[in-house]
Amino acid sequence: MGAYIARRTLLAALTLTFISMFSFLIVKLPAGDYVDQMVYHQGQMRGRALSIAEEAELREFYGLNRGAFTQYWGWISGIVLRGDFGTSWNQDTQVDITRIVHERLGVTIALSVFTIVLTWILAIPIGIYSAMRQHSVGDYAFTFLGFTGLAVPDFLLGLLLMYLFLAYFHQSVGGLFSGEYQTAPWSFGKVLDLLQHLIIPAIVLGTAGTAGLIRTMRNNLLDELYKPYVVAARAKGQANWKVIVKYPVRVAINPFVSSIGSMLPGLVGGSVIVSIVLSLPTLGPTLYDALRLQDQFLAGTIILLLAALTVVGVLISDLLLMVVDPRISLTGSKR
Repeated sequence: MGAYIARRTLLAALTLTFISMFSFLIVKLPAGDYVDQMVYHQGQMRGRALSIAEEAELREFYGLNRGAFTQYWGWISGIVLRGDFGTSWNQDTQVDITRIVHERLGVTIALSVFTIVLTWILAIPIGIYSAMRQHSVGDYAFTFLGFTGLAVPDFLLGLLLMYLFLAYFHQSVGGLFSGEYQTAPWSFGKVLDLLQHLIIPAIVLGTAGTAGLIRTMRNNLLDELYKPYVVAARAKGQANWKVIVKYPVRVAINPFVSSIGSMLPGLVGGSVIVSIVLSLPTLGPTLYDALRLQDQFLAGTIILLLAALTVVGVLISDLLLMVVDPRISLTGSKR
């Protein structure tokens, strides 16, 4: 186990190195740079364009007059050697990126994990029920709800829930904290307030994923229900629910576990519009603004963090698969 984790950690470090290079390159691919954006906005606001000398001074100040590799090396070496992600440019006052990440990464991960857990809690039992009661009224009802969940856009569902809660319950669902906890230090009360506010965003973000996983669980379980090992277990006189939970469910649940690696960054990247609609302080809108304004260090840092979440999620998936499915081992041999 230790050797396996060490080997995967080394591969993860190499993967993140290449991803950091490509992410930095992708951020710099669009024509122009941050100074061009600044010149445009200055011209719109002040009615005059900056001179060539002023543009050159700004590029020298931000280091944009250096080569791409020099800029990348200064950024990545600061991360590796000092834990310094650089400074964000698209702020009225220069803000350290570490501070931005510290403020938003924890909330982003909490929302993502909460959404995944809620998705599993709903999708697994409903999928089992639909498979065990195939072609029943309940199966058709959950199938209809599943396709509806896949069809309705997340942001539209968010707007609908905001209207319903405000119109009928006189409660705003925007943000992740109540007014009295916005700037308050962390406490048990603030955690409870956060959990209460996470429910609506989790429902909005998890609706499509829940609908898809219900269909996946149902179809995978139907493929396993009548295989010889299930028939043999039933023939031994075991209770039907024990047979289902102990054997075919453990096999059918594999896609849930193996999807952790893609769900974590997917929720962050896919929640940009939802986060804007619900006023959620997550990394999604921050990445959108950084790409729009060509704030290369902030955008590169967030992309690198998303890649790290993917690598960690894949490692967690591999380890959990060994627990869920006894046919899988670290060496690849069958037990």
